[in-house]
Amino acid sequence: MNIKDKTLLITGGTGSFGNAVLNRFLHTDHFSEIRIFSRDEEKQDHMRNRLRNEKLKFYIGNVRDYDSIEKAMRGVDYVFHAAALKQVPSCEFFPIEATKTNVFGTQNVIDAAENNRVKKVICLSTDKAAYPINAMGISKALMEKIAIAAARNCNNTTVCLTRYGNVMASRGSVIPLFLNQIKNKETITITDPKMTRFLMSLDEAVELVLFAFEHGNQGDLFVNKAPAGNIGDLAQALKEICNAENEVKIIGTRHGEKLYETLCTREEMVKAEDMGEFYRIPADNRDLNYARYFSEGEKDGTEIEDYHSHNTEQKDIEEMKKLLLQLDAVKDAIAKKSETY
Repeated sequence: MNIKDKTLLITGGTGSFGNAVLNRFLHTDHFSEIRIFSRDEEKQDHMRNRLRNEKLKFYIGNVRDYDSIEKAMRGVDYVFHAAALKQVPSCEFFPIEATKTNVFGTQNVIDAAENNRVKKVICLSTDKAAYPINAMGISKALMEKIAIAAARNCNNTTVCLTRYGNVMASRGSVIPLFLNQIKNKETITITDPKMTRFLMSLDEAVELVLFAFEHGNQGDLFVNKAPAGNIGDLAQALKEICNAENEVKIIGTRHGEKLYETLCTREEMVKAEDMGEFYRIPADNRDLNYARYFSEGEKDGTEIEDYHSHNTEQKDIEEMKKLLLQLDAVKDAIAKKSETY
């Protein structure tokens, strides 16, 4: 795919994912222009002053507002749609706000892309959208449905999706919380030590999006295969890395949390295509003539299991430590700890 002289727009571009994409492309000849679209002027100002790159263009706006995203979309070739409300507790208390951003905002992005003849839109989703039990997951599941439904009717733009698990050390995740508790010699608070989560880096999230960018067809959903580990072992691994002796307290599962996360449902695994490091789940292209689906089922559906954080490869404490030591947040914590001695 020739992207040398193309323009990329990243919604929610000042976040962790946007910064990772810029690290990948900013100093290459890929993309002649990269537009950052977000509603936080302070973060945009920090990014502008830190990077000082003529390839970067900044647009203040909100995906909830069609006019603001439509103006930013003019002349764009490709879109990475990362703007979202992502924190489980805040979405749980304000579900209508999650709906406005994650659902209606996505529809605005796709409509603006189609109207401006954008070549491809990649929408970023989450493992919480599979069998969702909380408002964030429900809004993201509906976002996926919005994108797939739009893909059926888009003539100018290819719309596809990626779904991945928790990104280690990303904003709002448990690793920064544990590191901060260790640093301040506070009790480490664990919801349930047997709770498992997928373990993936920000670079791996970017790789998944780039794979979809290169290989995605209309309505495709791409999922990366990832190892997992339990929260109790994660806390212990961080304690050992930091040579810390903090006490651990079990506080119980928070409202809206799952014991484990699912990346592919059983229904999706029936039709998933194994592409090595990724699964490709093609769009359901059935129309409204549903009559034959009431009388004909799928035999394979009862024999296949979900792909979730309990049945994927499990990392033990030593293996987790190797993964954690590759993260900048952990490296910084170790460096700051050594400076105090």
